[in-house]
Amino acid sequence: MNYSTLQLEVLEKSAEIVINRPEAMNALNSQVFRDINAALDEIEQNDKLCAVIITGSGKAFVAGADIAEMSDMGPSEARVFSTTGQDTFNRLANFKIPVIAAINGFALGGGCELAMGCDMRIASNLAKFGQPEVNLGLIPGYFGMKRLADIVGLSNALYLLCTADMIDAAEALRLGLVQKITEPEELMNEARKIASKIASKGKMSVAKVKQVTVQGTDLNFSDARKLEIEAFASMFGTPEATEGMKAFLEKRKPNW
Repeated sequence: MNYSTLQLEVLEKSAEIVINRPEAMNALNSQVFRDINAALDEIEQNDKLCAVIITGSGKAFVAGADIAEMSDMGPSEARVFSTTGQDTFNRLANFKIPVIAAINGFALGGGCELAMGCDMRIASNLAKFGQPEVNLGLIPGYFGMKRLADIVGLSNALYLLCTADMIDAAEALRLGLVQKITEPEELMNEARKIASKIASKGKMSVAKVKQVTVQGTDLNFSDARKLEIEAFASMFGTPEATEGMKAFLEKRKPNW
């Protein structure tokens, strides 16, 4: 399938989504959201895939939401635009396989929110992060305030949100916003290494880890505990777990 705002490449065990609006610094508009969802639909149909990598073309990951589209919106249109973005990023957060953000450049506003909707984030040492919405008299609209506070802590989040300061990759790493920094030319290679490492594990167990971890963050201790017990028990007797434990005892790699 052809997409007007992104490129999708399906490899043997992973897929790569490249947001491709370099003339607009890959700004998020309604068509980008439609294309991301269509690409995820396509990926979901391929049972061989174990990970998704999302990156941007040119010098930006995503430099924000498309102000040209937003400038004429009233409250009702803005509500739809916010809901569409939240639904898209929530889909990434709850996608059945891990999603890796490979942040090659500016990840600002909606771009930072997109990155935070992914399961893990690696960044070029040239990457920049920020939530500059208050510079426009606006606030983040894609669940970025909650996700940022969850990731970096309440006070750090409020500092970044209220000052609109832009931070570099090293500071993002210190705050826990990214997990790894690479040289620009090594970014995609590193993302592919991570995807390949994930693909070498039990696919069902990786999917279950993601599901339980994400669901557990919204539960109280008692309910999260019960969720983990039931999920743990459900893996026993599956072909994947049977083969994994047998391979361990036989001191060989599992044949998945």
